[in-house]
Amino acid sequence: MNSSRTTLYRDKQNAKLMGVCSGIADYTGVDALWIRLAVVIMVFATGFALPAYFIAGLLLNKKPSHLYVDKDESKYWQRVRQNPKRTAREIRARMKDVDRRLAEVEHYYVSSNPRLNAEIERLR
Repeated sequence: MNSSRTTLYRDKQNAKLMGVCSGIADYTGVDALWIRLAVVIMVFATGFALPAYFIAGLLLNKKPSHLYVDKDESKYWQRVRQNPKRTAREIRARMKDVDRRLAEVEHYYVSSNPRLNAEIERLR
């Protein structure tokens, strides 16, 4: 799962300062406002968050502009980062549904066409 879409980046497009909070928001799917508020509260509560913020701003790579095609793809990758097993189960369920519907279509065309049915049986 070491894809470029599952990596934490600084999001300079939606940044206020260095893009760390907007990058965390993009990574987790939480609104950037809540991340920023949490960081401000942590700065006043502990003082540790400010140096950590600047270190993260220096260490994190800038988010590539071509990372996501659209919002749906962005939401998909957020779900993958949050729970990869659940996402895999969802994809498996969709593929089973597609397979089931394809089998129904095949059954419809084969049952109404005896010549095609005989050809498929011969190939099996």
